Amino acid sequence: MKKIVLTGGGTAGHVTPNIALIPGLISRGYEVSYVGSLNGIEKKLIEDIGIPYYGVSSGKLRRYLDVKNLSDPFRVIKGIGDSKKILRKLDPDIVFSKGGYVAVPVVMAARSRKIPIIIHESDMTPGLANRMCFSSATKICCNFPETLETLPEGKAIYTGSPIRAELMKGDAARAKAFCGFTDDKPVILSIGGSLGAVAINDCLRSIVPDLLKEFNIIHLCGKGNLDRSLNAFQGYVQYEYISKELPDLFALADIVISRAGANAICEIAALAKPNLLIPLPAEASRGDQILNAKSFERQGFSMILNQGDMTRQTLKDAIHKLFETKDQYITAMKAARQTDAVTTILDLIDKYRKQR
Repeated sequence: MKKIVLTGGGTAGHVTPNIALIPGLISRGYEVSYVGSLNGIEKKLIEDIGIPYYGVSSGKLRRYLDVKNLSDPFRVIKGIGDSKKILRKLDPDIVFSKGGYVAVPVVMAARSRKIPIIIHESDMTPGLANRMCFSSATKICCNFPETLETLPEGKAIYTGSPIRAELMKGDAARAKAFCGFTDDKPVILSIGGSLGAVAINDCLRSIVPDLLKEFNIIHLCGKGNLDRSLNAFQGYVQYEYISKELPDLFALADIVISRAGANAICEIAALAKPNLLIPLPAEASRGDQILNAKSFERQGFSMILNQGDMTRQTLKDAIHKLFETKDQYITAMKAARQTDAVTTILDLIDKYRKQR
């Protein structure tokens, strides 16, 4: 039996590409295990699909002053110890890391055991956790061609982002029944990411009564962000997080509002859904979402509204303009050369597994 350990977590974006690989790994004869944080979102997502899950201690990697910066390095050290014990028990042939802070101790432990490591970087510019792991990597996959220039020479390969096959199998009629929509208005799907996006949530909700004159709205608002005062509006539904029904909701959506996390926007592009991207602002991040969004805008895949420019009026105007010009975005996305990232990465895993 070939054995692989997948790792990555902190947000759904660090987990869903791993999930996209799992059916192919199983079909190629791999025994798949997952190592993540003790209580992160990855734990539930992986356990829900029946993959053995192992939790390790992890510390967040911050670029700003915080008292937890004093204690978290010790959590990382403990996580390396935890990971070594798990890898000794599982004895995998290879480790595939999707990044996030929990991946750091797993990659360090794999390196100490001389296990080949393949890393995937989704964003235009590498995140801190992945950068810390590059020296340990056998191969580094990336999502944007532009990223190749920022990666260690000889290790980098452009693969694109693994897309979950089930996303392509959505049923719009099933989604319409699930949401309880009774008319044929076009549908807006707003996605703030697995943790939600408070600024987008608040601005969108402020114009719900106006939008409902022309659209139905599906609002994925993030854990703890439901606003039950809006439940009385016919044509507006809200959910903290959706997993199983997401392909159906995408199939029903005419336009999508989203943050600009790399995995999310690659899934949107693969589905050819006209989209309005509202990237996380630079002051609240390292600016990766802004770069991701600009790349998609240049390719004609997306419209951008910067959060600093977002008001009730600008959001409403952008939604109407996107809907009116949606066909040009669909054409651009369908004409783009789509990489078969799943097969490319599975082939890499097969190749480097044999080098152990």
